[in-house]
Amino acid sequence: MKKTWLFSVLALLAVLAPRSLVAAPRRDVSPDGDMRRLTIYTWEEMFPQEILDGFTEATGLLINYVNFDTNETMLTRLRTAKGGDYDLVIADDYIIESAIAEGLLQKLDKSRLPNYGNINPLYRRPFYDPDDEYTVPYGAGVQTIVYDPRGVSHAITGYEDLWYPGFRNSLGVTANPRVINGLALKRMGRSYNESDPRVIADAGQLMLDLAPNIRLIKDDFLDEDLLSGEVSAAVMYTDQATRAMMARPDFKMVFPKEGIGYGLMGAFIPVNAPNSQGALAFLDYILDPRRGARCFEHMGYYCTFAASEPLISPEYRSFLTLPEGFSDAETIRAVSQEAEEEHERVWTAFKQAAGK
Repeated sequence: MKKTWLFSVLALLAVLAPRSLVAAPRRDVSPDGDMRRLTIYTWEEMFPQEILDGFTEATGLLINYVNFDTNETMLTRLRTAKGGDYDLVIADDYIIESAIAEGLLQKLDKSRLPNYGNINPLYRRPFYDPDDEYTVPYGAGVQTIVYDPRGVSHAITGYEDLWYPGFRNSLGVTANPRVINGLALKRMGRSYNESDPRVIADAGQLMLDLAPNIRLIKDDFLDEDLLSGEVSAAVMYTDQATRAMMARPDFKMVFPKEGIGYGLMGAFIPVNAPNSQGALAFLDYILDPRRGARCFEHMGYYCTFAASEPLISPEYRSFLTLPEGFSDAETIRAVSQEAEEEHERVWTAFKQAAGK
């Protein structure tokens, strides 16, 4: 959701220190041959530091927290490693679908997950894992527009409003190609998962018209740019929207009238993970109701653990529960290679036109 696409695309008010403990994955083995390191591969800020420290204290396993910038980067590295190097990965729904199809995930040993029943049934059996064999859902989100009404003369109700000429050089958007190309597709009344390259190319022309309004294209901390006045409106991930709205309740948060994009993140163990048992131990550790609540308070995405929801602090709870009426939200899914290549062409042209 930050990092699903989730909206792709919420973390909380304080920006904590970076979680990477080392720059690249390593394997440390104790003299008795047991793995003493757990390598987690995901985006920044997915866990509060006390959770990582608490797991190390409880198990003796050191956390090697490695970040990627995009889902596509993750998949490329996982392919190169042939499903090795990393013990636990958290990524977005559509990319997990591709990774499962390529045989890069191992099935979960649920006998090692006594807290598995804490998962909210709403998030069970996702399209990419219909039998719940490979993944644990870890955060959900929707594509959200947030803006400062004091700095915006044109009220925003949907994607179409982002093309308003008065927004020239004042908008921020995430760096997720499928999400942002989807703005134009949804404006055209099409699906995020449009498969016709000709339609995607037509959306690309709309994206070129949007480019003069774009000031920032970035995945991390767009909320800070909105709060500082660097941008007047932004298409955000859910964690960023939460952070912005908690800091400035007078901001406006918009669920676009053209349709909501919805994303689910999943945690999985690569097929050749060096320390799959450590990964299972970590998953069960965060599935604990209280620890899960703390994770979602920190991360800012919709809580996917039912047992954790009642334990979330009241000031956060409304931001971390999926709003009602989102049954028609659309998830981004894998498309054909031809369609994917057209998306990449459209995205590259858009960034160039925006000077990014």
